[in-house]
Amino acid sequence: MGMRSVVAPLFEIRPLSWLPPEPTRFDALMLTSANAPRHAGPGLAGLTALPCYCVGETTAEAARAAGFGDLRIGPSDGDALLEIAADQGVRSLLHLSGRDHVGLTHARVDITRIPVYAAEPFDSLPAAAADALRAGALALLHSPRAARIFAAAVDAAGLDRAAIRIAAISAAAERAAGPGWASSAAAAAPRDQALLELAAKLCKKGGVSGTGMPQ
Repeated sequence: MGMRSVVAPLFEIRPLSWLPPEPTRFDALMLTSANAPRHAGPGLAGLTALPCYCVGETTAEAARAAGFGDLRIGPSDGDALLEIAADQGVRSLLHLSGRDHVGLTHARVDITRIPVYAAEPFDSLPAAAADALRAGALALLHSPRAARIFAAAVDAAGLDRAAIRIAAISAAAERAAGPGWASSAAAAAPRDQALLELAAKLCKKGGVSGTGMPQ
């Protein structure tokens, strides 16, 4: 897309120990992050016959690689995905999540949540990200938690929020970054492709040759 990217992870992902439940207890499984199927380990194998509801194409691709065949992909966030599942008759749902997660609920769905991975934040902003931001890079934020960690790391590094532009994958992520940025914007849909399309427009408008991507 004509952009130079600096990928600067803000978290280290590690698997958690967990025991898979009996799959017959559930109508379906829900994944709200690609990290769950990527890091759930061998316990996932016994659950792959369940219909799998996924937030976004990236999560669906990870679920497919883990062995799930019946994939239902939601166009928006976890709340919208739950509504789709409820409308399709799901009444008992297994949610494999991160240790830090949004406590999704739905009046028509009984949700059992099991954390299968943890995203441990780094203590400071990676040097590559700080250098890119000083050079005028646009920061892409991929989740509300990443946005909060990024904002705190920017402040800790002594960088000026008023000199940094951000683009977030959702309105919730944009809000989580807080105020004071040179500019902020949210993608039209909570997907990486939509965020990249927004970044391309903002970089062209601002005359920025590189795009930092704290995740």
